[in-house]
Parts: sequence; C-alpha cells; structure tokens
Amino acid sequence: MMTLNWGILSTGAVARAFAHGLTQSRTGRLVAVGSRSREQADAFANRHGVPSKGAHADYDSLLHDPDVDAVYIAPPHPFHAEWATKAAQAGKHVLCEKPFAMNHRQAQAMFEAARRNRVFMMEAFMYRCHPQIPILLDMIREGVIGEVRAIQAAFAFRGGDDPQSRILNHRLGGGGILDVGCYPVSFARLIAGAAVGTAFQNPTAVQGAAHIGDTGVDEYAAALLVFPGDIIAQVATGVRLAMENVVRLYGTRGRITVENPWAASREKPAIACITVHAQDTQTHRIEADCTCFAAEADVVAAAVAAGQTEPPPPAMTRADTLGNMQTLDAWRKAIGLTYEGLS
Repeated sequence: MMTLNWGILSTGAVARAFAHGLTQSRTGRLVAVGSRSREQADAFANRHGVPSKGAHADYDSLLHDPDVDAVYIAPPHPFHAEWATKAAQAGKHVLCEKPFAMNHRQAQAMFEAARRNRVFMMEAFMYRCHPQIPILLDMIREGVIGEVRAIQAAFAFRGGDDPQSRILNHRLGGGGILDVGCYPVSFARLIAGAAVGTAFQNPTAVQGAAHIGDTGVDEYAAALLVFPGDIIAQVATGVRLAMENVVRLYGTRGRITVENPWAASREKPAIACITVHAQDTQTHRIEADCTCFAAEADVVAAAVAAGQTEPPPPAMTRADTLGNMQTLDAWRKAIGLTYEGLS
C-alpha cells in the first residue's frame, strides 16, 4: 500500500481534524502545512508533528514543497477555487473541503485545471467514506423499504453571533447553504440515484425559502427537491438554528432513519445507526475503525495508486460534485442570495 505525503493548506479547525485523521490513516503522512503567518504555521507543525522544514509561512511555498504529494485545501470557501487550482498547476493531487467552490462555474474551472495537469481532485465530503454509506445504498437498491418516495435530511447548528465570523460574514461565503446545506443536498442526490440504479441523481426542480440575516447570509434555509422516479426531498440547513441532524427515507413498504448521517466526529471513529422500519424494526449499528477524515485520505491514496484522477463512488466524483454545485446554485437563486462577483 502506497504512502501519500500530505500538505495541509490553512490551519483552522477542519485542518486540525484532517491532521488528526492522518494519524489514523493507513496510507497518509503529514509532512507540511501552509499558513498566512509564521507563528500559526509553526504552532500547527509543532502540534501535529510536522518537520520544521515543512512549516510554511505562505501558501505558495507549501505548493512548491517537493516532499508534498497531495494537498488538503481548507481555507474559507471563497479561497477554495484559487488554491485548489494552483495546487493542481503545481502538480499536486487535491482534496478540497466542502463546499468545493462558491458556484458551479468555479467548480468546472477547478476540474479543468486538474485534467490539464493530470492530477487527482476530489471534494471532501468525509461522510461518504463511512462504512454505513455502502450498507445503506445496498438497502435502497435491494428494496428493503420498497420504492423510495420521499427523503428528509438536515444539517444545521447554532453558531455564534459575531457578524465577522466565517459563518456570518458575507465576504467569506457565510450562511447555511454553502457551509452545511451542501451535506443534505448531496445525501438526497445520492439516495435518489440509488433508488433508480445510478450513482446519483440531479433534481429536476428546486424550490427554496430562507431567513436572510443582517449580514446578508442565509441563517437558516429549506428547499424542496424534485427528482426523477417520483422522488421528492426536503432538505434544511442553518448556522444560527440547531436542528435534528438526521436523514429519514420513506418508501412504499417502510422507512429508514439514519441517526448519524454526517459521521462528523473529529477525534474518534463515528458509530452509525441505521434503523429500518419495514415488516419489523431492525437497528443496524455500524462501527468504523478510524475517523472519516482518515478514511477519505485512504480513498485518495487508493485512487492515486491506481492511476485514477477521481475516486469511485460513493466518494464524490467530478460529475457528482458538479451536480451538487448546480443544486446549491439553484437553491441560492430561489432565495435571492448572491455573493460578490458570483451569480
């Protein structure tokens, strides 16, 4: 099994989670970090065992570090497109945090940069790498609850009140839809695909509603997605409103509750529970042997070792990411939310 040498671009909370995940990975080794300050780069390196020569006080230096094979892109949303593209141009494989980009157009350009430079590129929806996902997809394909008709999915939290924080700052792409609304959209598209025998499906119609706060971002929002196969999905999100972060699937012969769909534990492997209510009620408890951050690093390494430039499903393929970005664009359009320089 190959070892992939990682550099992490940015030093925030999700960067720390990925660094910790690499300690549980079978394939990944953290060799470098890039920050916009020497102090933060050195502190991150000391905390996560990065050699001193791998602590870079600017992002460009990280991208040109010869010891780095792959880069985890983890700054705020508006900077994903620029630095993922530059990483690809530097010949590095790329794992880019969600949301992959600010819109579909940016995402297309990022993948084009990866194609031109013949490098791997993937959106980091870590939950797709938890072992509960293939089990759930098999249940749907086998018709455990009959034909899927409705999906309910939510991911929201009650964040702070600082208008300059990442989650509320309009300049930093704040708001629920981009930050965590992308999760339920991606889950609904995944299930809608499994229900009709494909890797994913894109909605044919998107309706939305939201509360836009004083800073001009969606503090909480909901959408109705219509899919082929007579499937509808209700998705909800928020950054100033805690919700029940579960997924419920309703079929013609029963229903399924996914109690921990996002498997978002940053320290320990997440335990998942899938409860099937059909002829009887059965709960399936699924344990992972590492965090989802470790698992997605191993997915990247396996694909790179096989000479692939994207992962196999259910990890996020290029077409899957582009479909997700299109749906998020449609949701934002439905509520009249725009960001500077974007449609």
